[in-house]
Amino acid sequence: METTNGIAGGQARKLPPTAYELKEGEEYVPLTYGETPAEFTIKAVITGAILGMVFGAANTYLGLKAGLTISTSIPVAVLTVVAFRLLTAFGFRHSILESNMSQTVGSASSSVASGVLFTIPALFIWGMSPAWAQITLLTMAGGLLGVLSMIPLRRYLIKREHGKLPYPEGLACAEVLVAAEGGGSQARGVFWGLGVGMLFKLITDGFKFVVGSFQLTLPLKAQLSISVSPPLIGVGYILGIRIATIMVAGAALSWLIIIPLINIWGAGMTEPLYPETEMLIRDMAPGEIWHRYVRYIGAGAVATGGIITLIKSIPTMVESFRLSVRHISTGATTAMERFDLDLSFRTIMLWLIGILAVLTFVPGILGYIDSIPVRFVASILIAVFAFFFVTVSSRIVGLVGVTSNPTSGMTIATLLGTSAIFLLLGWTDLAGKATALMVGTAVCIAASIAGDTSQDLKTGFLLGATPRFQQIGELVGVITSAGVVAIVVILLNQGVPGGLGGPELPAPQAVLMKLVIDGVLDQSLPWALILIGVGIGLVASLFKIPVLAFAVGVYLPLSTMAAVFIGGLTRHLLTRKQAPEEAERRREEGVLFGSGLVGGGGLTGVLLAIWVVARGGEPIRGFPPDLAPFAQQALALLTIAALVGLLVWHSTRKPAA
Repeated sequence: METTNGIAGGQARKLPPTAYELKEGEEYVPLTYGETPAEFTIKAVITGAILGMVFGAANTYLGLKAGLTISTSIPVAVLTVVAFRLLTAFGFRHSILESNMSQTVGSASSSVASGVLFTIPALFIWGMSPAWAQITLLTMAGGLLGVLSMIPLRRYLIKREHGKLPYPEGLACAEVLVAAEGGGSQARGVFWGLGVGMLFKLITDGFKFVVGSFQLTLPLKAQLSISVSPPLIGVGYILGIRIATIMVAGAALSWLIIIPLINIWGAGMTEPLYPETEMLIRDMAPGEIWHRYVRYIGAGAVATGGIITLIKSIPTMVESFRLSVRHISTGATTAMERFDLDLSFRTIMLWLIGILAVLTFVPGILGYIDSIPVRFVASILIAVFAFFFVTVSSRIVGLVGVTSNPTSGMTIATLLGTSAIFLLLGWTDLAGKATALMVGTAVCIAASIAGDTSQDLKTGFLLGATPRFQQIGELVGVITSAGVVAIVVILLNQGVPGGLGGPELPAPQAVLMKLVIDGVLDQSLPWALILIGVGIGLVASLFKIPVLAFAVGVYLPLSTMAAVFIGGLTRHLLTRKQAPEEAERRREEGVLFGSGLVGGGGLTGVLLAIWVVARGGEPIRGFPPDLAPFAQQALALLTIAALVGLLVWHSTRKPAA
C-alpha cells in the first residue's frame, strides 16, 4: 500500500541518531523502512529536470565570471518542496522520496556546469567555434561515465562505510527534506533572493542605471574595486568569512602590490616586456597590466594549488582506489530489498563500452582530428583517468564534501598526462590541443558528477530511496542539463563584450587548463611569470593558507573577490555573538537567500546574453544616467549597500508565527 508524506498528511519525523554515527553493533534503518512511497514519478523527474536546467544556466554564468559554482542540492530540494506544495492545490499528493528524486535529478546540473566551465571555454579562447552538439555530446559522455562508474562503489562507500564517511551535503539535504516534510517556509528565502538578484542585475547590466563596479585608482596604478554583483555577494555569504577573506587577500596581493611593483619595474623600459609585444608597461592601465602579466602569475599559483591539493590527497586516493577495486572484484550478493537495488553490473558495462565506442568512432566529438587512431587513444585515456578519479572523487567527497573536492587538481593531472603523451606522438597542433582538452573535459565532468552522485545516494540511503531509481535520475539529470549548459556557454561567448576569457567573463579555470596544454605542447610560456606564481603558491602552503582559494584570488580581478568578501563579512557580522540556535537560523536563511541571488543574477545574465544574440550581437546600451564619474561611483556604492541591506534584513527577520 502506498504511503505519503509531508503535505499529503504524513506525520512529521526526524532522522534517528544512527543517521549521523553508528555505535558498536548498531545498524541504520532507512527513514521509510516498511513503506512503499511514490518515488520515480513523471512529476518528480520533470520538476527536477526543470530546476536543474535553471540552476545549471545560473551556475554556468557564475563559474565563467568567478571561477566558482555552488552546490545546487539544497536549493533544488527547497524549490521542489514549494513546487509540490503548489501542486497540492490541484489535488496532487507527493512523498518525501519524490522530493528526493527531484533533488537528485536537479542537482546533477552543478557538476555538469563545473566540468564544462573548467575546460570548454579554452576552445573559444583559442579561436575555435565548437558546435552545440559537440559540447553537448561530450558533456553527456563525461557525465554518464561518472554516474555509471560510481554505481559499483555504492554498497561499499554509502552502505558499508556509513558512520565513517559522513557525506556532509548528502546528510544536509536529507535533513532539509525531512524538515520540509513537516512544513516550514524554507523556500521563501530562495524566492526573495531570485527576485532581488534579477532586479539588481537588470539595474546594472540591463538598463545600466548603475555602473558595474566601484573603482578607486591609487598611486602607482594600484586599484581598489568592488563589483555590483548579487551572485558574488551571495556566494560570499555561502562560503563564509574564512574562505572569502583568503580569496580577497590573494586579489589584494595582485592589485595592491604586484601591479604597482610591475609598474615601478617597467617604468623605465623602452621595449615591450614578453609576452606583450607592442605596448610599454608605463602606458598600461592597471587592468592591462593584470591581463598581460598578472594572469600568468595567478595561473602559476592556481596550478600549484591544484597540484599540492592532489599530492596531499594521494594517500587517500590510493587507499580509496585499492579498497574500492577490491570491493568490485569480490562482488556483492544480490540484494532483495528495494533499498539495496542498483543498476546491474552488466547494464553498466554495456553502457560504458557503448559510450567509449561512440567517442572513438563518431567524428567531431573528441576534438578536430578526423582519425580513428587518435580518437581511440583519447578514449582509452578518458577511460583510464575517469576510472581512477571517479573512484577517488566518490570517497573524498564523503570526507570533505563536494566543495572541497580537488577536481581542478585532477583535471590538471589529466591534462598533463594527456598532453605529454600527445607530445610524444607528435600531435601538437591546434587540433591536438583541442583533443587533449576534450579528454580533460570528459574526465573533469566524470569526477565532478561522481561526487554529486555519491552525495545524492547518501541522501537516498538515509531516507530509504531505491538506489536504482536514483541512478536513473542522475543519468536523466546529466542528459537534460548538458544541452542547456552548452547553449549558455555559446550564448555568453557571443553576447557578452569580450566573450569568454574577457574582462566580464574571465573563465579562470578554463584559461588555466589552456595554459597547461600550451605549456606542454608549445613550450613557449612566460615561465618567469608562472614561476613567480608557483612561488606564491608554495609560500601560501608553507603558512598553511588554503592554496587554491588564495591562488584563485591572485588570478581574478579584485572587484570580483571584494564582492565575495562583502558577502562573507556580512554573514560573519550577523552570526557572531549570537546564541547557537539564532546563529544557525541566520546562516540558513542567508544561505538560501544567497542561493537565490546566485540564481537570479546568473539567469538574468544569461537572458541578457540571449537578448544580445537575438539582436545580431549588438550590445545592450541601456539608459546610463548622465552623471559625473564621482557621482557614478557613489551610486555604485549605494547600490552595493542596498543589496547588502536586503541580505541583512532577510537573514535577521523573525519567522512568522
